[in-house]
Amino acid sequence: MVTTALLGTERRPLPAAVHAPGKEAPIALLDAAALQTLRRRAGLRPAPAAALPEPAADDPRPPVPPAARRRLATLLTDQPGTGGGRRGVAPDLVELLPQWLALANARGYGAPPELLPALLNAARGRTDLRPQALTFAGPRALWLARLNPDWKFALRATPGGGVTLPSADDAPKVRRLWEEGLFAERVALLTTLRAQHAGAALDLLVSTWSTERAEDRLMFLDSLRTGLSAADEPFLEQALTDRSRNVRATAAELLSALPDSALAGRMSTRAASCVAVDHTSDAPTLTVEAPHECDAGMERDGVTPKPPTGRGERSWWLGQLVEAAPLATWQPRLGNRTPAEIVALPVADDWRSELHAAWCRAAVRQRDVAWSRALLGTPASPDAAGPGAVSLAERAKLLASLPAAERADWVAGFIAAHGLSEAFQLLGVCAVPWAEPLGRAVVDSLNIARDAGSYPWSFSGVMGLAERCLDPSEAVRLEALTAIPDEAENASPGAGGYWSEAFQRLVTTLRLRAAIRDELPPP
Repeated sequence: MVTTALLGTERRPLPAAVHAPGKEAPIALLDAAALQTLRRRAGLRPAPAAALPEPAADDPRPPVPPAARRRLATLLTDQPGTGGGRRGVAPDLVELLPQWLALANARGYGAPPELLPALLNAARGRTDLRPQALTFAGPRALWLARLNPDWKFALRATPGGGVTLPSADDAPKVRRLWEEGLFAERVALLTTLRAQHAGAALDLLVSTWSTERAEDRLMFLDSLRTGLSAADEPFLEQALTDRSRNVRATAAELLSALPDSALAGRMSTRAASCVAVDHTSDAPTLTVEAPHECDAGMERDGVTPKPPTGRGERSWWLGQLVEAAPLATWQPRLGNRTPAEIVALPVADDWRSELHAAWCRAAVRQRDVAWSRALLGTPASPDAAGPGAVSLAERAKLLASLPAAERADWVAGFIAAHGLSEAFQLLGVCAVPWAEPLGRAVVDSLNIARDAGSYPWSFSGVMGLAERCLDPSEAVRLEALTAIPDEAENASPGAGGYWSEAFQRLVTTLRLRAAIRDELPPP
């Protein structure tokens, strides 16, 4: 019957049991197929019932209020647009979903069960949503993920695949899981134990270190970043001789983060021998003598001997030494000057860029506020890249070391001096919502661009950031900018209308964010 249906009753005769002439043949074939289907179903013997799944773990968090639940349903049903062109004045709900989830998690709410499938589907398509979405979804997300292959990402994204880990005080169970568990379970166990009992986690790792695969050793070693202390130094010194280059490099990086470690001392001595103050010239000047070779001791301590293509060997080795040396090395070495005074010194023979770039990396790695301030310089400096940073990306990393309020003030000053076109990367490291001086600087710069008659497309990235990061209270002040301005003589045709739409969308988005905040009060 299947073959006849595929080929057609005109090309293949009906089965012998089915008799129907001409045009009635197709209907007769379908009737026969329906009868055969019923026969098969009626003849099946009942199979043993499958065991029901274990119930999902309880979620003790309070449910979101009804208004917030309705808002979440709306955000989950909105889909990203696929076309370009004018966005109009409607807010981008897709970009508001991460903020909604972050606020709900901060307030300690649990997810409405009926919206979990839509939430998991949204997180499946957007990796940036997954951490917040899975936190909000709670234990029921893992329960559902075990039943639906489309949601397996939730198990992969959860340490240990959602397996309940033994208590840190239950030594036999901890040992059994460490020796017999899957890799993800072992990583989750080591990470959790490290946060609670750093020494016990290290003992567990040492007990099987020599038998672990190189890629597993690297992942396990990374867990030592939590609670890193001088007690880890003997093990990390041993790891410097590991047969895996990546393991050796990670061990060296961890040791360099311990300012009193033997490795930090060795790197300090090497780096200090390369930089000195020359007092023979008219003004004190830093002189640099980069290493002439990468010896075995340097390589053992994490210095990569072969530079990238286009990079000189000596400058490559110098950068690694200075980056790994504790920043406390330089003040006594360079005349007890402050970090700002050291950064201000001229550097001979065009080594300034290389030396300052290495200090930038060291300040970021060691999260040193004084050196970060010195290398950032003043936001109004003529060179937007700053006195020490080689790029705006470096400045953004240095800013992350500063307190949130200081970061906002510094970026506000930078925008006032250099405008928005240079500030996009810097805005990304500022705390949300933006502090009032920073928000005012962004809005003022957008207003200046509007009055100049530029198209808003050049500022679409900053406008998108403003929609997500401006304090919702700014909506009142922005209302006046939603009107279509008079076009200046040299303005781009139609730019005023585009700016009006952009500011209307910004105001609408800010008011929507304010409503979301009100709908998710502290429980």
